[in-house]
Amino acid sequence: MPNIPYLASIWVIPAVVAITFHEAAHGFVARLFGDETAWRAGRVSLNPLKHIDPIGTILLPGFLLLLHSPFLFGYAKPVPINFRALRNPRRDMIWVAAAGPTMNLALAILAALAFHLVDYLPETAVPWVAENLKNALIINVVLAVFNMFPLPPLDGGRIAVGVLPDAVASPLARLEPYGMLILIGLLFILPMLAAQAGVDVNIVWRFIARSTDCHYRRHTSIDRQFIDDIQRMAANHLARVSAVSK
Repeated sequence: MPNIPYLASIWVIPAVVAITFHEAAHGFVARLFGDETAWRAGRVSLNPLKHIDPIGTILLPGFLLLLHSPFLFGYAKPVPINFRALRNPRRDMIWVAAAGPTMNLALAILAALAFHLVDYLPETAVPWVAENLKNALIINVVLAVFNMFPLPPLDGGRIAVGVLPDAVASPLARLEPYGMLILIGLLFILPMLAAQAGVDVNIVWRFIARSTDCHYRRHTSIDRQFIDDIQRMAANHLARVSAVSK
């Protein structure tokens, strides 16, 4: 039987850090470009409680985890941004939207580099820290790639609205109120219906999986052997602990 508290600690901590820094980055960059809405609302903060949505951040992912779902899905409270308050709304919207995924990629790189420090920790702490770093890398890359999907209100959609010609950007921007419904349909409903007919239309998931794998390999290519050594060390330690407990 899996150790639920242990599993929760190695997934919840990196997930909360990834979400917190992602949302705070949006608010911070918005303030740099003239919009203080998030700042005044207290959302430019590294306090996770400011960004956690009880349903989207806790209940929904937890429910999927308990059901042993092949995928996890969740969301945080969106940071309030008044794009009209930006000094150059169309241009600055791109920077504000890009801030979240960029922060996640930076955290993923830091997690990969931090594996070099694991060797200096007490042996008993190595497995837990190594698992947290590995999951931090995965979660941050997935979050960055997922949010770059070009559909408002995701960050990629807002970037697309900012860079595309008006003839394309305007219709795309009008999809924002329905964006999450469209996304849920593309991610879950359409693939399930198509599967009943024996057709694979998991286009979005394949896009996310391939992009994530590409980023993961890029960020860990230098440290692959080192990470493998750490994981073997952690596995050996857990095996010894299990043998002693028996």
